[in-house]
Amino acid sequence: MSPQRLGLGPLRPPPHRDPDDGAGGRRAAAPTRFVRWLGGFGCLAAGYAVFQSLVGVLPDGIPPDTARYALAAVAGCATTVAVWLATALLRTRSAPPAPTLPAPRPVPGQHPTGPGEFGPGAFTELAMQTYEALVAGLTEADDPQSGRLTGWPHGLDEPTTPLRPTSVGTAYGLHTALDLALPDGRIRTGELVDTLWRLRLPDGGWAARSQGSIPRPEVTALVLGALARAGADPARIAEEAEHCASRLTRELEPSGLEMTHVVTTVLRGLLRAAPESPALPRLREALVDAAFADPLRRHQRCWGPRFSAVVGRPVLPSPVHTAQAVLALDRAAAVLGESPHVRDARREGIRWLLACPGPLHDGCPDLRNVHEVVRRPHPSDLSHHEVLPVRHFTASWVLRALLTPGSARTAAEDGLEREWRELTAGAATAVWRRQTDGVWTWEGDGDDLGHPMWMTYQGLSALRTHALWMYQPHV
Repeated sequence: MSPQRLGLGPLRPPPHRDPDDGAGGRRAAAPTRFVRWLGGFGCLAAGYAVFQSLVGVLPDGIPPDTARYALAAVAGCATTVAVWLATALLRTRSAPPAPTLPAPRPVPGQHPTGPGEFGPGAFTELAMQTYEALVAGLTEADDPQSGRLTGWPHGLDEPTTPLRPTSVGTAYGLHTALDLALPDGRIRTGELVDTLWRLRLPDGGWAARSQGSIPRPEVTALVLGALARAGADPARIAEEAEHCASRLTRELEPSGLEMTHVVTTVLRGLLRAAPESPALPRLREALVDAAFADPLRRHQRCWGPRFSAVVGRPVLPSPVHTAQAVLALDRAAAVLGESPHVRDARREGIRWLLACPGPLHDGCPDLRNVHEVVRRPHPSDLSHHEVLPVRHFTASWVLRALLTPGSARTAAEDGLEREWRELTAGAATAVWRRQTDGVWTWEGDGDDLGHPMWMTYQGLSALRTHALWMYQPHV
């Protein structure tokens, strides 16, 4: 299935016009009219000439005379058609190109109102702005236990001072820097990799700043995925990946194994860091088993925040968690292969996303951001809980899920190309609108971090994927 079939193509600049042409290119009109006039007479004249020639030269031995005239007439008609086609070709080549309007560039301080208004080269400019923001936000600190740290805190507007790199902030910053291909040496991958190893907990693994000294699988998988992308020591990564997988059990992680966000994050991280891990098939099977049918969308299967209901709170369909599951299953299929029942669940999740009833997809309810909380019993005091707030940039997840090869193929096979194009374009617009000068902003719920590192990574990654889908080399 090709991107052309789904209507993806580059935003083309307007055709070049000579300044002396005037409005509409009047100088090109005269040759066009002449060729059209000549073609109107030329094809008939050529056909008649061939007819007369054949009548005169064909041997008299062809009986009866009707055969001679018929043969000459056929040859004359064929010549007429050939000359007409040649004239049409000349007319097409000599005609000026149809006028087209360039896609408008984004105006500083304003957001685009449609997916076509990003403009040629807009993503390149945005990527440069994001890189400058990363350089400006890079911080260094000397830690008594860990040593010299270079990286990022949780947000680019971190209010806590003195600034200190964190595992989550530095991992997302490293992911973002790798997506940007590091145009210069102001950000050094080796220093970021070294910092992440220094932030490793004494007993192995990593945890978010609010999680204390207990390693958590979703944070460990995030860090390992960034380290693997950066080319860190594979043996050391494999050892940490095995440790991460060994802790993801019902006994040690009863809460994590019930949450779509946690399981899909671990799946994506281990697929990058340890694609041969025996935990991957088990996690994928648990994810597929958690899908359930939604009667409001033709009984297609989808996912909610949790794998099973809590007393008094049923599991409800969730666009962001369905997108996370589709993305994880698509990546797992490339590494592990795919059985029929796994493929069916992934494809139904895609169809569920494409069944979004919103009339304007750049602002429909399916793209509304989501805030959830991961609660875990405190390891030393079961009467207290470790609380980790998790915020989901829904439009980014939906866009990345729809831009997987499996999603595009499913849309083409099901005849849902129009729905795929509309929802993809709407999600891309929604992602674009949430950034200013290459930095994404989280709004609402009273969070003191308005520019979290994870959101800038997810926004840039989604638009980068969209730009790659849109690109088609000119033939």
